[in-house]
Amino acid sequence: MRTLARELAPRIIRVNTTHPTGADNPMSNNGFGGTWLEENRELGDAVRGNLMPVEPMPMPMQDIPHVVAWLVSDEAKRVTSKAVPVHAGFELKKREVLT
Repeated sequence: MRTLARELAPRIIRVNTTHPTGADNPMSNNGFGGTWLEENRELGDAVRGNLMPVEPMPMPMQDIPHVVAWLVSDEAKRVTSKAVPVHAGFELKKREVLT
């Protein structure tokens, strides 16, 4: 992504990504979740306990397009080469579990 952002910057084209975690969608409800929870027990315990700092969980899918809309808006015209997590604070809890 950073290479693409660097290449397209002279054309005033921004490149960013979003990384939603914990969104209520068919992809996250496909049976893989149970396997992942078992293989990643420490992180799985945080997920099972619904310990995300921001409620509600699972996060409604409608929250993600708002972030994308901001990224493509003029308000974010100086934002490029960024991976924007949309995860209701999941990384905060992940670090607490692992430390």
